[in-house]
Amino acid sequence: MTENVKKLTAGEMLKHARTTGRRKRELATIAKQLCIKEEFLDALESGDYKKIPELIYTLGFARNYAIELELDPVEIVSKIKEEMGIVSEEEKFEKEINEKSENKKICELETIEKIRTLMRKNWKWVSTIIVSVIVILLAIWGVSKFIANHGNKTEVEQIALYTPKFNLPVKEEFGIENKATANIALQATQESWIKIEDAQGETIFSRVLVPGEVYYVPVSNVKGTFGNAGGIDIWVNGVLAPQLGAPHVRKADIVMTPETLMPQM
Repeated sequence: MTENVKKLTAGEMLKHARTTGRRKRELATIAKQLCIKEEFLDALESGDYKKIPELIYTLGFARNYAIELELDPVEIVSKIKEEMGIVSEEEKFEKEINEKSENKKICELETIEKIRTLMRKNWKWVSTIIVSVIVILLAIWGVSKFIANHGNKTEVEQIALYTPKFNLPVKEEFGIENKATANIALQATQESWIKIEDAQGETIFSRVLVPGEVYYVPVSNVKGTFGNAGGIDIWVNGVLAPQLGAPHVRKADIVMTPETLMPQM
């Protein structure tokens, strides 16, 4: 079917198919074949659909007439609905969606074109903003990296400063949560019982250490009691402090500060 025929109304398409080509036929002949009143077929061809009593008959007659004339019945019925202003809820919804989608595309294209125009007119200003943002992001990244590296370095230096070179191989470590900041470390050279108390007299550590075991003292106001004062090496800021007493001698209420343990410091 040519493009011109497709632009015809439903009635014009029906009449064109009936009156042209090798199968030209009279309206009355087809009316008898289809058992449809001639006046109804004439109404379909003229587009005067009000002459047919009910819509269902209009569409039904149109479908049968289109099939008889070897036309697409769906297309003919759709055209008649359109001419009569009949749109189903589904078609109406689909049409609205399509219109909204089309409007959205147009709006997006207009927005993109406006942005392009703005950038073309103000390319120097836009370039300056982009460069400034990049510089700021790089600066933030650099500062973050410096802080991270500086913090790690400080922690490593602090551990290196306070971690002593113990006289015995370290067997097990206690108070490990204090290791990064502790300036006092205890290592048993003989089996020794120790107890560490806070300022309120609450016990925060109590254990019999065997040779090689280490305890890191928290940096706070604490006191220590030693059941075997001569069996404990006390390291202050990485330096071995004088022993608190002879082997198997008990020492109690020892203030665990660098100044008390190593007065010369």
